[in-house]
Amino acid sequence: MPLNIIHDTDGLPRVLLTEPGGSSAEVLLYGGQVVSWKNNRKEELLFMSSKAILKPPKAIRGGIPIFFPQFGNFGSLELHGFARNRLWVLCSSSPLPPTNDQSSVDLLLKSTDEDLKTWPHSFELRLHISLDAGKLTLIPRVRNTDSRALSFTFGIRNYLSVSDISEVRVEGLETLDYFDNLMQRERVTEQADAVTFDGEVDRAYLSTPTKVAIIDHEKKRTFVLRKEGLPDAAVWNPWDKKAKALADFGDEDYKTMLCVDSAAIENPIVLKPFEEWKGRQELSTVSSSYCSGQLDPQKVLQGLS
Repeated sequence: MPLNIIHDTDGLPRVLLTEPGGSSAEVLLYGGQVVSWKNNRKEELLFMSSKAILKPPKAIRGGIPIFFPQFGNFGSLELHGFARNRLWVLCSSSPLPPTNDQSSVDLLLKSTDEDLKTWPHSFELRLHISLDAGKLTLIPRVRNTDSRALSFTFGIRNYLSVSDISEVRVEGLETLDYFDNLMQRERVTEQADAVTFDGEVDRAYLSTPTKVAIIDHEKKRTFVLRKEGLPDAAVWNPWDKKAKALADFGDEDYKTMLCVDSAAIENPIVLKPFEEWKGRQELSTVSSSYCSGQLDPQKVLQGLS
């Protein structure tokens, strides 16, 4: 089916993805960024800051930004790298065959002369985004088009919409080590049986499972995050004090959002000339509630639910 491309009032082109089940997603070419994902009841599943700036050169606070070639401040580049601040292009040649009942788009970002000044490596970053009933999949591919090796860290940040952050728990990260960015990146071992929230959290969990569950008690909804090629998982909520300090973040926004990212942080990805790396992330939702006893979180994590 032909792509449905909308031009915003500010001139930024966005691609509207739809599928027969009634869900939808919107993707900006600026940043190659998913900025909306709605289920078949038209409920928005992604968070967007009430003060988000949806135009260059600022990064957009919400949706699903791509962090490349650097995650966070794990390097000398600008925070989270430059891919989220660049205008991507539509790419017609996808190595992935189309499947039934889905809508997808392929985006491409290539190194520019400007980027080569700050990060002297030529590359091609491709992103395949596909929508199915109850599921949103992102497949990034990085190809080294240089004559020498390059290394990078990578992240897919998921700004998830939640009802009340104090009622949310993240399952699947227990007993793991993480870098605590609130403690000068000290390496800590998770002691709790789930990650819960009563203050600012900024962590990078290391060598995580391929599946993580984010349980929203009040909405009786669980996000299931599945990932390949992205061994780490970052968890972030700024809480009240940090929220007030962020210019593009509403003072009360922290109550209804949570970031859980698929990432490669601890061990940078190294590509020889003309080698390619591929990652995969799949976000899906399950109707659930601990209160009603409908969901055993371990079954979600083990893929039985």
